[in-house]
This record gives sequence, C-alpha cells and structure tokens, in this order.
Amino acid sequence: MKNRRLCVLGSTGSIGVNALSVAEHLGMSVHAISAHNNHQLLVEQTLRYNVKRVVVTNEDHYQTVKQALAGHAVEVFAGHKHLDDIAADDDVDTVLTAIVGAIGLQSTLAACRAGKRICIANKEPLVIAGRLVMETAQKHNAQVIPVDSEHSAIWQCIEQHKNHEIRDIYLTGSGGPLRGRTDLTDIKKEDALQHPNWSMGDKITIDSATLMNKGLELIEAHHLFNMSSDHIKVIIHPESIIHSMVAYKDGSVIAQLGLPDMRTPIQYALTWPEHKNGLVETPNFIELGSLNFEDVNHDLFPSIQLARQSLELGDFGPCALNAANEIAVDQYLKDQIAFQDIFKCIESTLPLVTQNHNASIQDIINFDTEMRQRLQS
Repeated sequence: MKNRRLCVLGSTGSIGVNALSVAEHLGMSVHAISAHNNHQLLVEQTLRYNVKRVVVTNEDHYQTVKQALAGHAVEVFAGHKHLDDIAADDDVDTVLTAIVGAIGLQSTLAACRAGKRICIANKEPLVIAGRLVMETAQKHNAQVIPVDSEHSAIWQCIEQHKNHEIRDIYLTGSGGPLRGRTDLTDIKKEDALQHPNWSMGDKITIDSATLMNKGLELIEAHHLFNMSSDHIKVIIHPESIIHSMVAYKDGSVIAQLGLPDMRTPIQYALTWPEHKNGLVETPNFIELGSLNFEDVNHDLFPSIQLARQSLELGDFGPCALNAANEIAVDQYLKDQIAFQDIFKCIESTLPLVTQNHNASIQDIINFDTEMRQRLQS
C-alpha cells in the first residue's frame, strides 16, 4: 500500500476526527485540512499532524487561525472557494470529504476532475448530483470509494462480483433514537438527538431519527452501484452489527459485519483493496447472542418512500429533497418547527419539481439555490 497523502475536508467533525486518527495509525501524511467553526481544534490538528495547508471556510475565524499558526510552515486560506484548491492539490492523492451539506459538492467535483481517490463520507454530493459525480470520476479516472458504513459494506460484498449477478441490495439501519415509537407528536429535540449506537453530529442524528438517512443512502446506493431503487431494500437492524447485505440471483446473501465504529469503513476507504491492522476489535458474537431485524414503518416514517419518489423526478428530485430536508432539520434544531413538520416540508416540496434527466452541474447548483430561496421565503 502506498503512503497516501491526505486532504480531509471537514476535519473537525466526528468523521474528520476519526479519519485523522486512522491516518496517524496507518502512518499516512496529512497535507491539507479544512473546518468551518471549530477553529481551536483546527489549529490543534494542524500542529499535531504537521499539516501544510489549512482552509477556514468561516472567514470570521481566519485571522485567529492565522495568528495561532504564525511561525509554522503552514499556509492558511479563508473561504469555501479554497476547498477546491486543496482537493485538487498536486501534493494530495486522496481526499476524504466529510463536509455536511450541499456545500461539499464543488470540492468533490474538483477532486474528481483532478483524478484523486475520493473517500466520500458526506451524503449530499451523491444525493444532489450523483450521476454527474460518477460520470466526472469515470472521465478523469478518479476513484470514488464510500465511507458510510452501509455503502462500505455493500462495496466489500460486491467488489469481486458483477452487477448483473445481484438480485437486491439490503441497507440496514438501527432504527435511530425513535425506534419503537408509534406516535411522533411532540418529539423533544433532546430525545431525537440520543442515538443508541452511533456518535454523530446533530444534523445527521436527526436524519437518523426521521430515517431520512436511509432515504439519502438509498439515493447514494443507486448512483454508487448503478442499481435501480426497486432493488434497494431497507430493513431495521437494531444492533448495527450487519452494516448491509447483498443478495445474489442464486439465492445466496453476503453480509459485512463489524462493530458500529466509523474507523473501520474510513480505514478501508484509505487502504482499499487491502485490509490492514486496524483500531477496532472484532464483534464478540457469543456476547451478542442474536441479531434482530424489523420492517420499516413507512406510514410513520415516510422518508424512504419520499427518496424513491425523488429519484423518479430525475436530477432535480433528490436535489429538492435534500434542500427541503436540510432546511427543515435546521428549523427543527432551532425549535422553529415540530418534528413531524420535517416530513411535511419535504412532501410539499417534491410537487414543485420539474422533471429533468440531463441537468448540468450549473443547472443543479442554480436549482438548489432557487429551491432554498423558495423554502426560506
């Protein structure tokens, strides 16, 4: 395995922090990192990992970071526009993208055009422009390797097989912090943020509570593995030990198992196609005793069906779904709307979409901007 030179976009979030710990464990060099608000941790990471280039996307923190790093051989840049620069940097061969939200699309495309290995942990670029991301990667011989535990699991199950041998993909989900609820009225924010298995940021945890994380993952899987959404199933698996499964046409099923720890899929994206010694133990199956599965209550949690509907609308459908979800989740976290209003916002947005199956990147960016302006007006 070559000594990869990393750029970590979103280094201060949970994925970014874990990625840097994995890189340190593997002895990989970290050339560039970025962060938005957590400027103190950004400075600490820069010094610990001997980073050469740093981007502070929140320009209010630029001078603070620049002063803290004065006297060190570090270039500091301010603003989102510089994410593209570090993602395409000649001194980088691997870009791990962990920026939450649609803002990560342009830097992902920049890495694709530069022919990098893109370890993609943020859902939004594949959700809002998956067709174009994959086409751009193929055109420039870039590698797009999933970091999400579910998609990493599918990747590992199918990498030795051909798509025409596959019958169905099974995305598993823990059920989130509201699993077992029969009524979503008056869901308190602190309850929706208490995930039973995973430690994640607030936005992603709310997506898990609404099961929109599974809807977004379905769209991602459609693009990553070139599978019709009809052949992508979602089932609840409370233990989060089986991260996903692939069923083949002969009736056999291959599953990828492991403890719910993001360091495992992060490491595999960095070391693929090799499995190196890692930081995570193997599950103790005797202590586990049993693994359980449940169906999704689509009436109570309509997110997955909404994701399927959005794919039928072409390139703009998932973009609208994602924009509505981001805005609604932000409003919920600010106590501006009720939990169930997240679904209502998305349901009312999809009928506004005009079908388009051949949109350009600029078309999608313009549509995303327009949709957000309409939703926030």
